[in-house]
Amino acid sequence: MPLAQRALRRAASTATVALLAVAVGCAPQPENPENPASDKASGKTGKAGETCAKGALGTRTPGELTVATDEPAYEPWFKDDKPANGKGFESAVAYAVAKQLGYDASEVVWQTVPFNKAFAPGEKTFDFDINQVSISAERKKAVDFSSGYYDVRQAVIALKGSKAAGAKSLADLKGVKLGAQVGTTSLNYIDDVVKPDRQPAAYAKNDQAKSALKNGQVDAIVVDLPTAFYITAAEVTDAKIVGQFENTGGTPEQFGLVLDKGSALTSCVTKAVDALRADGTLASIEKQWLSEAVDAPVLK
Repeated sequence: MPLAQRALRRAASTATVALLAVAVGCAPQPENPENPASDKASGKTGKAGETCAKGALGTRTPGELTVATDEPAYEPWFKDDKPANGKGFESAVAYAVAKQLGYDASEVVWQTVPFNKAFAPGEKTFDFDINQVSISAERKKAVDFSSGYYDVRQAVIALKGSKAAGAKSLADLKGVKLGAQVGTTSLNYIDDVVKPDRQPAAYAKNDQAKSALKNGQVDAIVVDLPTAFYITAAEVTDAKIVGQFENTGGTPEQFGLVLDKGSALTSCVTKAVDALRADGTLASIEKQWLSEAVDAPVLK
């Protein structure tokens, strides 16, 4: 082959290699097969190639699961106002979910987050929040939810011997002064189901609602049924459960774990809750901590 022709071919070959190198450099690169979790460190990745293995979860702090709830932490959901002791329905559920995700109790870190702030818009400081937060379409606009871990009904509490205590129907509640914690489905039930003649009172905390009931500032308050049984048994013993509301809509009201909007943990936490429901763990925890939450008259 002539020298000039050989030189031309060598030049063409060099150019082809250079172009291939550029093309490879610009093409999307696959995840590192040695460490598929490396691209998920931010905790905000998509579902492609998702894994729920402990080492691959993008938690706020590597190796730890940060769980939030409000303060005080009320019974029967928690015990002795100590979420970290594993006692009470929601504390037990939180640790069961953590175990399902591969975290020991020593790797669960608790933080305090006010009830309304848990599902308000904005980035969260926790991996998930557990605080009797009902799943709703409106709240889903700002946060993610796991599947429901508890089916709940709302109930009415009134002082024994009062006019409200004798209510047998929704109509009997229209003329009484009702109260509930702000931002809760309890307050929604007053507005949307009872539709009272008088503006209901909204309180920042359930403690304030209970004090208002004791002091006669309201005739009755609305809380979830297990809380109603605890309040009447241990906190306001001269009060009684008037009755419970029927669930509105085709699906029951459920409490769900709250996660940051778009959290990469949502599907894994949901799988954990679903597994605990399927194997009977949730039912066992409910029986242990909410056994007193038996049937109450239904207000129609």
